[in-house]
Amino acid sequence: MKDQVQGRVEENNDLQEYVQEISARAESWRPEKVLSWAFKEFGDDVAISTGMGVEGMVLIDIASKVSSDFKVFTLDTEFLFAETYDLIERIEKRYKITIERVFSSLTPEEQERKHGAALWSVKPDQCCNLRKVEPLKRKLSTLNAWITAIRRDQTAARASAKKVEWDTKFGLVKINPVVDWSSEKIWNYVREHNVPYNVLHDLNYPSIGCTHCTRAVKPGEDPRAGRWSGFQKTECGLHTITTENGPQLVRIGSGS
Repeated sequence: MKDQVQGRVEENNDLQEYVQEISARAESWRPEKVLSWAFKEFGDDVAISTGMGVEGMVLIDIASKVSSDFKVFTLDTEFLFAETYDLIERIEKRYKITIERVFSSLTPEEQERKHGAALWSVKPDQCCNLRKVEPLKRKLSTLNAWITAIRRDQTAARASAKKVEWDTKFGLVKINPVVDWSSEKIWNYVREHNVPYNVLHDLNYPSIGCTHCTRAVKPGEDPRAGRWSGFQKTECGLHTITTENGPQLVRIGSGS
């Protein structure tokens, strides 16, 4: 057993070194090349993660032009908008793919019995952890790399994100093909290629999460103001950075 553990540690260290070597070169790559490299390098051990935001839809469209066989998963909290579930079906039909829905280990009913009714209204961090963070950890433990649609200009904390980097939080390779794109470029791509997106975006929902914790934003409000309104919370906890003081939340946009 000790030898097996040591072998996994050494393999992990080798992968981190390889990622460091490839990272600088990847910065000049277009999203198509980043995805092509990822699919070739990791095969069945890489998947696109999307919260069904517009950036993720663009990423799926680009991936469909690179490969006819790629994996996509989304975290289904079982509290998503009907429009989001409709989008999942439209995307699956358009690209002839099956989006894996990753669920919490607790059903909504089990969560209520164990933690009380409407946990999101009392302890939203705990609700997010149960329905999103823990399911993501479980899913990522089966992969060697994951692909996200985060962008550098979403927050100052994302400004240093690389197209290919090592994810210290989850212990695998993190690939961000559109990290250097602007929101304007994302929407221009959507219009040019007729990419499906959540119709709630047209109703002042720039960032869309669960029904209980998402509202439309008002003119002049921050794009994330509609998430967890009334709480000092703007992030579900999927994307964090580590500081000397421990984990720190990083606010990101809808493309996660």
